[in-house]
Amino acid sequence: MPRQNVVIIGGGIMGGDIAIIFTAGGWNVHVMSPSQKTRDALPARIDSGLRKLGAPAANAANVKTYAKVGDIAWKDVDLVVEAATEDLPLKQKIFSELDALARPDIALASNTSNFQIGEIGKGLKTRSRVAGLHFFMPAHLVPLVEVVSAQSTDPKVAERLVGLMKTLGKAPIWVKKDVPGFVGNRIQHAMMREALYLIADGVVTPEDVDTAVRYGFGFRFIACGPMMQKEMSGWDTNYYVAGALYPHLHNESVPAPVIKELIEKGHLGMKTGRGFWQWTDESIVKEKAKIEKALQAGMEILKS
Repeated sequence: MPRQNVVIIGGGIMGGDIAIIFTAGGWNVHVMSPSQKTRDALPARIDSGLRKLGAPAANAANVKTYAKVGDIAWKDVDLVVEAATEDLPLKQKIFSELDALARPDIALASNTSNFQIGEIGKGLKTRSRVAGLHFFMPAHLVPLVEVVSAQSTDPKVAERLVGLMKTLGKAPIWVKKDVPGFVGNRIQHAMMREALYLIADGVVTPEDVDTAVRYGFGFRFIACGPMMQKEMSGWDTNYYVAGALYPHLHNESVPAPVIKELIEKGHLGMKTGRGFWQWTDESIVKEKAKIEKALQAGMEILKS
């Protein structure tokens, strides 16, 4: 069987990790990035990612980079994954170009986490092949992928993407409605809203929020999800606790002021050297290495 070809638009944080996934899976990977710096950094990222996944190092030879989409041999391409900057007009421009360049029988997927898929594919001649393919950072280590259908997406396109992600060792879910935030981010932000307002209200520290999640209900999630957990504890208990607790939960429609205050101070987290905590180059490297090690160990548990 001939080796399949994927084009990845963007080779940054997400695009580079997505390239690792397909490279590890034995695909020919064509990464387009207008940034010379990004293209130059990609080989080392691919080599490191393949080692972490235990994939053949020789697969790295199947990765090529391009400065322009027009330089790619489009007749051989079997899938496109867009992972460009979260800028809606930019994504719409890219998909308009892809609509003209790519064979009409292949899927055009976006890794967006912020925009609805229907808006990205708006006005295209072949909107039925446009779908979301949302990975979670770091994409090569986190198993979840959301396959998102817009109203115009052909269900067969989504089904094929779900099947493909499974062959690449991912854990896909099919998001059948193009709702803002899809599934993972909606659940995650519901938790974050409550956590940030608890911090702002002086109830708890950022450190203790992380402890509550990692060593409490989050600790259970690697064994079973929240729905299965309530199957075990009983939905009647959940119903009665929810009735008493929900009136006291935060339901504001704007982000917590504590985050606005951090942004105004330039305290954006690791990228600026300070967020809730202070960071140095050394502490950033140490923390990221610890997280990656834990993610890899978690993946082994999920495989068992």
